[in-house]
Amino acid sequence: MQVMPMIQDQELINRYVDGDEQAFETLLSRHKAKIYTSIYLFVKDRALAEDIFQEVFIKIIDTLRKGKYNHEGKFVQWAMRISYNMCVDYHRRNKRRTHVNPSDDFDIFDVLRVGNDGADTQMMRSETHNHIRHLVDALPPEQREVVILRHYADMSFKEIASLTRVSINTALGRMRYALINIRKMMNEREVVLQ
Repeated sequence: MQVMPMIQDQELINRYVDGDEQAFETLLSRHKAKIYTSIYLFVKDRALAEDIFQEVFIKIIDTLRKGKYNHEGKFVQWAMRISYNMCVDYHRRNKRRTHVNPSDDFDIFDVLRVGNDGADTQMMRSETHNHIRHLVDALPPEQREVVILRHYADMSFKEIASLTRVSINTALGRMRYALINIRKMMNEREVVLQ
């Protein structure tokens, strides 16, 4: 297996279109954790997330093979838009709003790379991550959506606004209110613990 570590996404796409299957495998492995994680955070069902993830990449392959891809240098944002739209379509078909529920079998922080720390540091980090996950899960859907797209999918507010079809100010406002609500929930929990 030939390793292509620092080749830009656009070059990998060009190679794939020219028949290099390994180039697409490299592109997929480079971005699969981010895309799958964002899908999972919206649907909170491992099997459904895997199905949507496969549909996303079938659509990407189809678009690339037909020569219709034209998002110069913005492959990840394009792929994230496709995955987001498929999640929204799924929820529309099932007549419910995108909703993220807590789950014991998946944790976003399991996907994130963390350096080698001592057991006590890992335990504290795990407790902190669980606490944060529960706070994010308790947010209203529109606020939770912006937090997920911003912090877990690493999208800019301009990209979030475009993806969710709201203004940048609305996306920023939702993030602001999410942070206010998280602080409020943290303060309420501190009062309960005292």
